[in-house]
Amino acid sequence: MDPIYGQQAAGKDRFGKDWTNIKGTWFWKAPHIKRRMFFRHLSSAVGGYFLMPSKPMETVAKASVTTIGKAKNVIFIMMGGGPSHTDTFDLKEGSWLPASFDPTSYGDVRWPRGLFPKIAEQMENVSLLRSVKPWATAHELASTWLQIGRNPVSSLSRIAPHIGSVVSLEMANRGGDKTLPPFFNLNSNSGPGAGYLPPANAPFYFSPGGNPPAGTAHPDGQPAFDRRFALLNDLDSEMRGKGQLGSKGDEMTAFNASAKQLMYRAEIDNLFRFSTDERNRYGNSGFGNSLIVAKNLLASDRGTRYVQVNVGSWDNHANIYTGALNPTNVNSLGRQFDTALGTLIADMKASGLLEQTLIVAMGEFGRTIGVPNTTVGRDHFLQQAALVAGAGIKGKRAIGSTDSNGRDTLDPGWSRDRSIRAEDIEATIYSALGIDWTTVRRDDPFGRGFEYVPFSDQDLYGPIHELWQG
Repeated sequence: MDPIYGQQAAGKDRFGKDWTNIKGTWFWKAPHIKRRMFFRHLSSAVGGYFLMPSKPMETVAKASVTTIGKAKNVIFIMMGGGPSHTDTFDLKEGSWLPASFDPTSYGDVRWPRGLFPKIAEQMENVSLLRSVKPWATAHELASTWLQIGRNPVSSLSRIAPHIGSVVSLEMANRGGDKTLPPFFNLNSNSGPGAGYLPPANAPFYFSPGGNPPAGTAHPDGQPAFDRRFALLNDLDSEMRGKGQLGSKGDEMTAFNASAKQLMYRAEIDNLFRFSTDERNRYGNSGFGNSLIVAKNLLASDRGTRYVQVNVGSWDNHANIYTGALNPTNVNSLGRQFDTALGTLIADMKASGLLEQTLIVAMGEFGRTIGVPNTTVGRDHFLQQAALVAGAGIKGKRAIGSTDSNGRDTLDPGWSRDRSIRAEDIEATIYSALGIDWTTVRRDDPFGRGFEYVPFSDQDLYGPIHELWQG
């Protein structure tokens, strides 16, 4: 049992495990957590930290942090609606499963080859997280939780940035071309933004269709645009000289200059264009189009480091095997997902980009298990699985396992010996990029200290480094 916020009193559960409540969240008081905190604090003490009363506990707690640092980029595939974990990344076989799913073994991994044949060809580059447990089964709540890496109803959630915005901020200090926005959010026009971070770290929303984003050319032509932009700069300079522009005006000036870099440049426009042949190779779908653009943006190495690609319609309460997860229909959601993602992994491996890019694909929660419901679908469920590829991970394996029907985590499969949470996925992304996940910023408007990953000072969450081990 892994209780949800506030649903039981402190003490032992029916399995005899001790639980404790920390800032409104229940955690299993596992012995290994106590040992890790003890040795981390002991090593800090030997280094002299306990002799310095002014040092905050956050400094002590993060003294021994070591990041993986193998990734330069991230593609996060948000499978909106919650895919059925037992029909996809944590396959369970029963009388309900159509023969067309063609369950096949790849090493120790059982995989629905009929539904995901293209990804099956790339299993040596894929690892599956099968002990993932969401905090909630309400779409908006769970989806936001996954994207900001914390409880959306917690006190700091109002200012919490998207994980991609944190990556944008951290990667800005690293060298290289900064022409493109660092954070793209494809196939969406809304969602968590930059929070309290500067506007430059906000997501750039775009739905690829084969043409550059609107606004990269002026309707009256480039000469007219150049004249008007020069006039705007003259007015801004005059106001700045009189002290009338202020910090917000400076931000707008920087934003305008950044936007101008995207205009009237064929090499930038071409990143958003693709041929009919390439569109077809990726499945001729909105998801496929987005993965083409994601690949182009990262391959250009012009500043984009985090791309979220949204692919919805996984909320399959009815007709799951004749609709979304129909292996015999190449236009079904499952087959389109497979064609696009399998082709992306193959292309990125061939170009060498896969070694620099962490790919994570998952939804906000899983779906009910065993025999489908009365409408031959599956409802919301507190267990799920995720797919991870690239950035040097060890492939063709699963981390963690569930019981025979996928109801609950049987073996967590990683060092913290518990189910994987959204906060752990967040920490893994940061660590893969070489970002210290225990960072606490002191510039938040509440003055409380904004933790990249919540409760880092207590070491409650951390990266799944087992992806790179073994």
